[in-house]
Amino acid sequence: MALFKIYGLNALTDEKAVFYYDNQTSSLVNENGDSVIPVENTITYTDAEVVSKDLPGKKKDIKRLKISLGLECNYECTYCNQRFVPHADSTNLNDITPFIESLDGWLKEEPEVIEFWGGEPLVYWKTLKPLAEALRAKFPNTQFSVITNGSLLDDEKNGWLETMGFNVGLSHDGPGYHARGQDPLNDPEKKMAILDLWYRLGPKGRMTVNAMMHKDNTSRGDVEEFLVKEFGENVSIGEGAFIDPYDEGGVASSLQTVADQYEYRNKSLVDLRNGKAMRFQIVQTKIGDFIQSIATARPASSVGQKCSMDRSDNMAVDLNGNVITCQNVSAISKGPNGENHKIGHVSDFDNIAMKTSTHWSQREECPNCPVLQICKGSCMFLDGPLWESGCDNAFSDNIPFFAGAIEVLTGFLPYYIEGPHRRDRFDVFGLIEGIPKDEKKIIPITPV
Repeated sequence: MALFKIYGLNALTDEKAVFYYDNQTSSLVNENGDSVIPVENTITYTDAEVVSKDLPGKKKDIKRLKISLGLECNYECTYCNQRFVPHADSTNLNDITPFIESLDGWLKEEPEVIEFWGGEPLVYWKTLKPLAEALRAKFPNTQFSVITNGSLLDDEKNGWLETMGFNVGLSHDGPGYHARGQDPLNDPEKKMAILDLWYRLGPKGRMTVNAMMHKDNTSRGDVEEFLVKEFGENVSIGEGAFIDPYDEGGVASSLQTVADQYEYRNKSLVDLRNGKAMRFQIVQTKIGDFIQSIATARPASSVGQKCSMDRSDNMAVDLNGNVITCQNVSAISKGPNGENHKIGHVSDFDNIAMKTSTHWSQREECPNCPVLQICKGSCMFLDGPLWESGCDNAFSDNIPFFAGAIEVLTGFLPYYIEGPHRRDRFDVFGLIEGIPKDEKKIIPITPV
């Protein structure tokens, strides 16, 4: 049993208190053993699918289908999770008809969501347009979505996306955009096209601006302020997590030192507690989900991976029918554990076998981590040094949500957590120990 002793501080009164948390049963109690909130078993939880190299994942009854058009992109983001992935043959118009004709053989019913992925999907406009139109004719009720950097938008594409019923995510990191390349918002023509699409879809709840955090973009408050100035008060910010390092570029964009980790956690906490990141969907989702886990005693056994691509009803495929681990890899690439990212083919659907994923329960760190129920295992296919760097990023990214949720529930902010996790993570915000005083860059924690 992973049990954590949490030391909390009331920022208004300086009063201290101790709580006990079990990440396996979602129990949070005070020193007397009383639950901090009423617990109601109103949800029947089922065990999550456990997928690993030794427990290959299967696919069936697909509800979310991700179609990879290819990995070509007109930008070169320094932390791009596709940057060093070997590119399979690009898809083209000739692939559409065979792909559509194959669907009845393996897609048993209309999926709930179809996502169209690149690279940059609009690089593949000549393929994307007829493909989506053929799929819309076949699946009139399916939700379509696409994520774009926005640099190739124009009036024709905007009108088509609106008419076709697409949900659109615009990739933009606010003041940290320099890690992606030239900001299209600095180009008057491109900005006009982006804002035109925003005015078409934003008020309908069909468009978000998706930001990623990295070592040169560490304040959600600053990102929100930037995006509000560009898109208005009603901007909805998607994504919002710290990057996963898929290669050396991602590692270079990760938090480099203990001092960096403490500074990032403090910035994140201050933004949360002062209401400066409330337009980030991730804030409401993660804090709300964690509180719900306590209120409904959610067992860890029911917690799946963060991205859910190891689930049997979620699948990524290219137009050649190759089934792949996720949309960020290709059929000719391998995972860090040495297994092929091509996990099967739609023509042999029953023999699809995902061996590239590692469920959190099969890792040493995750079952013993206080933020398990929020982090949900980070990237499922990272391994070795990339996994270690990603784990550090994920802990620093999720511990402020953990602390903020517990403060909401108890009035006490966790500042020190004892337990079976790594000793260097006990001092949550660097207020007690962990780094020499002259290296500390602690931002004062001010109450709302």
